[in-house]
Amino acid sequence: MTDHSPAAAASLRGRINTLQPHTARIWNYWLGGGDYYEVDRVAGDRIRELHPAIDEYARADRLFLGRAVRHLVAEAGVRQFLDIGTGLPTADNTHEVAQRLAPDARVVYVDNDPLVLAHARALLTSTPEGRTDHLDEDLRHVDAILQRAAATLDFTRPVALMLLGVVIFLGDDEDPYGVVRRLMDALPAGSHLVLSHTVVHPAMPDVDAAVQFWNAHGTPRLTQRTPEAVARFFEGLEVLAPGVVSCSRWRAEGTHGAEPAEVALYGGVGRKK
Repeated sequence: MTDHSPAAAASLRGRINTLQPHTARIWNYWLGGGDYYEVDRVAGDRIRELHPAIDEYARADRLFLGRAVRHLVAEAGVRQFLDIGTGLPTADNTHEVAQRLAPDARVVYVDNDPLVLAHARALLTSTPEGRTDHLDEDLRHVDAILQRAAATLDFTRPVALMLLGVVIFLGDDEDPYGVVRRLMDALPAGSHLVLSHTVVHPAMPDVDAAVQFWNAHGTPRLTQRTPEAVARFFEGLEVLAPGVVSCSRWRAEGTHGAEPAEVALYGGVGRKK
């Protein structure tokens, strides 16, 4: 269960570093939120100079989340979500999208950023019929995540594992595919993986410059991967149409026949058989 005590809140505040830019706060800045510090704004503006389309990535990822969750609830009947790498709350968070369609949906948010956790506990609340919880854990700690999430989620029933823009923080030497596979192995048939990941894209070389700048000045470090490498995270799963594609193009709605602009952030949804 989430610890809401004053001591826990004070511990979170003491862990917040306002002197170094942090990806969750910069992402919030790009999405138009207000939960960032001056150091984050400066870094975010510099990254935008290197790659002017970066704001579109943030919006594309958020819209992809909404489309994926709506499909899982309305079409696949999923009522449980394990959202790792939550990020700072903005509009249409996972539980809001899910509980709008299914008020009894249950969501466990997982993050290890203290500012994210402080805001999540205040803002990511549940409907009376459903439930949300928030875990202070690292994606690398698979066993701890699963053990603690089991207090809220029933792992005998399908769960949607949400990994949006978080696997990029696992280096190739940290067995990122093994981490995702261990999480999915713990979930029953009918569960789904929803994953997005920044990609190396030959048509967008300024993405590489932006990532290099971030890795030199921000935390945590990012690891870009090719679209083919991102697709590997879905091995063994039934990948839903249209496959692992630019997040802006995954079941995009309201385009009136015009294909949305591609972003160097790929995503997909896979079903465990």
